Amino acid sequence: MGFFDGILGSRAAHFQSGNASSNAIELTKRRPTVSLTKQGAVHGNLRVNLSWRMRTTDFDGRTGQGSRLLRHPLKLFKPDMVQAHTQGMVNVDLDIGCLYELADGSRGVVQPLGNLHGDINSPPYVKLSGDDRFGAPSGETVFVNLDHADEIKRLLVFVYIYDQTPAFDRTHALVTLYPITGPRIEIALDERQPEARSCAVVSLERIKGELIVRREVKFVYGFQAELDRLYGWGLQWGRGYKSTKT
Repeated sequence: MGFFDGILGSRAAHFQSGNASSNAIELTKRRPTVSLTKQGAVHGNLRVNLSWRMRTTDFDGRTGQGSRLLRHPLKLFKPDMVQAHTQGMVNVDLDIGCLYELADGSRGVVQPLGNLHGDINSPPYVKLSGDDRFGAPSGETVFVNLDHADEIKRLLVFVYIYDQTPAFDRTHALVTLYPITGPRIEIALDERQPEARSCAVVSLERIKGELIVRREVKFVYGFQAELDRLYGWGLQWGRGYKSTKT
């Protein structure tokens, strides 16, 4: 059975239920972890989704905005244009990827670069689906086959900016985990990091018999190799390319 056959078959209803539910656990600095084991969610396909939208106004946190609105109250209803380095509107291409380490010691990465899309039914039991370059609501998705959770030692989901233009401060990005049962888990990339090009978002690791989801949200100025060094993966990195979307 192929990957998409499995998704569109008996498990399709489970994937849709996460979107319909208003239940959500937001991982924050104060509450950084949640146990999938305690939720009874260590089975089936875990869906990890990246979505984002552009910041179109300065009304969400820049200094001096309140006093300017007092002087010019009508500006509240007039959104400012997002400024890019060389163009009027930022065109950001955020990508999701996943570093994995299996119980047998094998390590690698699933990501659009190099067309390393992984496999859901055999090692690494992680599969990338979709490459959204425009921040549509569907976004990009990584699936993790938790029926093989015992064979997975740790995972690190990360987000990076493909075109190398730092713009995390110009997007509202959200990574959402949809377990097969229980509430969805949300991690917002809401920190202003204007020079960062990559971010380690969330990790999954088996700790004392439990599969723990941990909020990371660590921004770096480099790319995958810098995240690798930060978390001690020990992979060899070279320049990669994505296939052109048609």
